[in-house]
Amino acid sequence: MSQTDNKKDVIIVGTGIAGSLIAKLLTDHVFDPKKGKMIHRADAQKGDDVRELSILMFEAGLEAGLELDSVSSMTNYNEYMRTFYLQEAKVPNSPYPNLKQAPSPNVLDMEPIIPPFPDKKGYLVQFGPMPFASDAIRVGGGTTLHWLGTTPRMLPNDFHLKEKYGIGMDWPITYDILKPYYEMAEFEIGVSGNVSKQEYPISESMEQYYGDYVFPMDEIPQSYMDQKIIDGLSGTSVQLNFENIPLMLVPSPQGRNSTPNPKYGKTKIIKAESSESGYKLILDGSGKEEYKALGAVWNPYMGERCEGNASCVPICPVQAKYNALKTLKKALYKINENENLSRNPYIEVKAQSVVYKLSVDQNDKEKISKVHLRRYASREKTDFVEDVIDTSDSIVILAANAFENPKILLNSKYTVFENGQKVEKTVANSSDQVGRNLMDHMVMLTWGLFPEPIYSYRGPGSTTNISSFRDGNFRSEFSAWISPLDNWGWSWPTFSPGSDLSEFLGEGLFGEDLKEALTYRLSRQVLFHFEIEQLPNPNNRVTINDQYLDVLGIPRPVIHYELTDYEKRAMEEAKLASDQMFARLDIEDFTTYNATDNNTFVYNNVRYSYNGAGHIVGTHRMGSTPKDSVTNSYCKSWDHPNLYIVGAGNMTTLGTSNPTLTLSAFTIRSVESILADLETKLKN
Repeated sequence: MSQTDNKKDVIIVGTGIAGSLIAKLLTDHVFDPKKGKMIHRADAQKGDDVRELSILMFEAGLEAGLELDSVSSMTNYNEYMRTFYLQEAKVPNSPYPNLKQAPSPNVLDMEPIIPPFPDKKGYLVQFGPMPFASDAIRVGGGTTLHWLGTTPRMLPNDFHLKEKYGIGMDWPITYDILKPYYEMAEFEIGVSGNVSKQEYPISESMEQYYGDYVFPMDEIPQSYMDQKIIDGLSGTSVQLNFENIPLMLVPSPQGRNSTPNPKYGKTKIIKAESSESGYKLILDGSGKEEYKALGAVWNPYMGERCEGNASCVPICPVQAKYNALKTLKKALYKINENENLSRNPYIEVKAQSVVYKLSVDQNDKEKISKVHLRRYASREKTDFVEDVIDTSDSIVILAANAFENPKILLNSKYTVFENGQKVEKTVANSSDQVGRNLMDHMVMLTWGLFPEPIYSYRGPGSTTNISSFRDGNFRSEFSAWISPLDNWGWSWPTFSPGSDLSEFLGEGLFGEDLKEALTYRLSRQVLFHFEIEQLPNPNNRVTINDQYLDVLGIPRPVIHYELTDYEKRAMEEAKLASDQMFARLDIEDFTTYNATDNNTFVYNNVRYSYNGAGHIVGTHRMGSTPKDSVTNSYCKSWDHPNLYIVGAGNMTTLGTSNPTLTLSAFTIRSVESILADLETKLKN
């Protein structure tokens, strides 16, 4: 065992979007000893005696994934592409290393659960009674490497479901509080969209919701298939729960490059302004250069525009789609005095380093005093070196995914004496909420054949969504949902086009007959997609158990998961909505849900099957009091003065939007609190 004594100001666990955002924003600021304040480095005068922040980041994935110089990053990314091409199943994790030392949940590992026996096939140990259906990936850049890139904001009512509908739990922040940070997140990600075309079932006007605002880039064009569906559904409504719900088909905001919007103006800087109450981040638009799309990590002139590749999940061939490595590189490389990019010597990133436990200094306000990790040498070998990092003078930030953050915390036990008795505690868990309230969007798919060719399998995975069911009085009875229109044909539910080819060959079709059959079916395939909100449920949770360890001897996540009638009824209602839309469009319905599906159930004597959306949230939620939450609204632990826990796990409820934009917004906001803590530390 070794112990590292080179103390850092900040320790960050994870290089996904949360960790990379914090690293980028912190390295953009320096401490001015004369002013006793943190300032943006652009405001530091030449010759000023400023103090740089020293940062250490840990990544469980391979070293190659974090080599961000042009040659190495291109070589590694091309290896991801080669792996993807060779994989038979093009699932989200297919391009990326499947590491024994840092295993990832994979949708291919999911199997039905037969209580009381768990499903142990993959990384997750699933006790159910229903399978948790989503995956994640442990590589440099995190799961943004295989996200779809859709970036809608949450709606105002999503933040106070308890107050509005008597369900779930209210967030400690409102949409209005988060609104400026949404704009910062949209700038950093590089969102393409058209504000004027957004339409949601909310009481606020779009002017109130967005303000005087445009997205950084113009919208990604809606697909031909979308246009045909819009033509057939515009101006119509669906009847649900004795209510007519007008159909709104909206072009989806997306984290992928299109043409920069001239109305967006100059490129911007996210910078902190100090006040008596602390720090406030602002989006400063006083830059000299016009906003420019950020291309590939290895070449800014590659991937400046989306090229219409259909493999956004799991990989964009040209990196026109945002991933967190773009933000991480901004932390690792800064403009020097000669106006050139140079490696930032004050930030160190250690890969192949699996953090598994924290220690507490009981004599110093229960500060986190050590980070424990196991470092492996290569993907082939399972031996490791134990390392301990002294964090007694550091801010510690857990920025892993919503499986890994609670796993680390639950593995961090310590003993205290209370009233003369030994009491065992768990780090950050005085509320008993660590690991609880695991949520995902249940994805119900419906599919059929359009009466004429609509040519799916082209362009980004989804360019339009039906927003009509994102909010409404029905939420007191069943879940809200969003309905993206998918440009993937039947590939998700039936593995088309391979399954179609196999079917027709089995029927004896060859030559022109085979070509005609494939042309007819593939050109008409339509897929509707219903992402159904799940409410926080304390029984849906991540735990650990020493019976289930990985090859490094670290506990695997143990999952307890089920759906309630609230979510099941929403699937029933969503299928009714699908039936009405299919009938209006003359779509021949081929949807089937089978008892042999891995993730299926019967509700009101009808079978339904669901998939995971990859939206893993809720296992260390933020809140207003330490009694029922793990962190405050700035993602700071209630229990430990130098611990922040950031990421999708902070989400109090899920809403109907893809969570990446929202977690980015509140992660950016958390930097205000981190900067205030750093000021206090550096003044002393």
